[in-house]
This record gives sequence, structure tokens and C-alpha cells, in this order.
Amino acid sequence: MSVRFARGLKPNKRLGQHFLVDQGIIKEIIAKTGVEKSDDILEIGPGLGALTIPMAKEVNSITAVEKDSRMVNHLRQRLEENSISNVLVIEGDILRVDFDAITGGKNRIKVIGNLPYNISSPFLERLITNKKYFSRAVLMLQYEFAERLCSGPGTKDYGAITVMTQYESTITRLIRVDKDAFSPRPKVGSMVISIDLEMPHPVRVKNNRVFELVVRGAFAQRRKTIKNSLKVINDHFENDQIAWALDKCGIDPLRRAETVSLDEFISLSDTLSEKGSVF
Repeated sequence: MSVRFARGLKPNKRLGQHFLVDQGIIKEIIAKTGVEKSDDILEIGPGLGALTIPMAKEVNSITAVEKDSRMVNHLRQRLEENSISNVLVIEGDILRVDFDAITGGKNRIKVIGNLPYNISSPFLERLITNKKYFSRAVLMLQYEFAERLCSGPGTKDYGAITVMTQYESTITRLIRVDKDAFSPRPKVGSMVISIDLEMPHPVRVKNNRVFELVVRGAFAQRRKTIKNSLKVINDHFENDQIAWALDKCGIDPLRRAETVSLDEFISLSDTLSEKGSVF
């Protein structure tokens, strides 16, 4: 469906709307999600219903959260025209909706969405924080952001959100999507990735809050050495405690955070946790 045929609806630049119109990519995304007839789906930003309409035939139910009231009305009308009754369209902000109310006590559900680029990072953090509600997320993201999530230590893309997401899930690249698959054409390409929340990193930390504190602190000032970067957590750990922990873990204090692996961050946070409960 071309945007110009959507009953006069035009994309809202403020909301970062770019409508997926390539039917081949739409079919490929649905195939790659691996949805089953018994699945309940949370769809983020359904827009004109490019994924919603065909996917409704493949799953048990879809709860579609859309911020733009124009799109909400349009999609509800399309669903009625197509006699689709297993899709509930909710007008709301995915960064604020009540996941408990949406899931309604169901088992961990799947998430699918073509995320506006300006909410990718805050939504991902919210997804991780609320992982108890979800089994897997298949998300279309800005290509550069998707690569950040998939990157490894020693690369410029590697950062705190990389470490936190890879700790809580297994990330897989699914489809690279060209700019021409959208209307209007965005300035950057996209990638569809799978975030499997039922396959977290096998080694678990002793204290989640210490782990998050250490990871975020380490990347707070990327250009500094990890020893100096971690001074931002001095409210919880003294400099000599940090130096002791780095030495015990065999991490050179002159290294930068972007060279430290996930397992090394786990070891460092667990070692600092030995200094006592700080939370």
C-alpha cells in the first residue's frame, strides 16, 4: 500500500513515521518471526497495518499500540473491512503503556514492531526491564542502532546498551531492509533483528544493580580508561575498591570500557559485590 492511497493520511515527521510498503519485505518479516497460531502478539506502531493485516491470519491475537490517533482510526476501519476480529488497537505511547494490563495474565508474549528511530533506545531499555512479560521481540531498527546491539568488544559500536541487551537475551540479525522499502524514504537503512529473551547469557551476576551500575559507569566517559570512568560510581565504591576489583579480575585499569567483554563485566561486578551489599 502506498501512503498516498491511505485515505489521504500523511506521515507525521514529529513521530518519525516511515511506512513499510514493500510487500516482499512484509512477507519475509512475518516468515522470519516464526509466529504460530497459538501466539499472542504485541505490535508496536502498526501504522497503516502493513504487518497487522497479514499477520492477524497467522496468530491467536494481536494487541497493536499506536500513538497517532489518525492511524488508530484508519487501522480499526481496515480491520472491520477485512472482517478481522482478533486485533485490538490501543491508542497510546508504547513507552508508557501498562504491560501488565496488555498481557492480561497470559504467558510471555511476542513483540513485533517497526520502531520509530527516536524511541528505539528507551523502548529497548523498557523491554529489558519488563522481560518477564515477553519471550521474544522481532524489531525493525535503524541499521546503525541494530549493529550496536549486535557488536562485540573492541568496536566503536560496542556500548552499555550492547552489554545490557546481550546479557539479557540472544540477538540475531534477520533482514537488512533498504530505504526504498519505506514511504517516505528514510535517510538511513534498517535492519530486522530478533531479541530472544528466553535465551539470556548463561552466566548470571550476583547483584543485578551492581552490574548495571558498573556497565553504565564504565561507558559514561568512553574516551577515559576504565579505572577513571568508574570514578562515577564513587558514591557506592571507593577508588581503592575499584582498583582492587580490576586487579583481581585481571583487567588492565588502562583499558577502555569498549574493550571489556560481557564476561569480564560480570566478573568485575561480582567481585565488587563481595565488598558488601550496597543496595
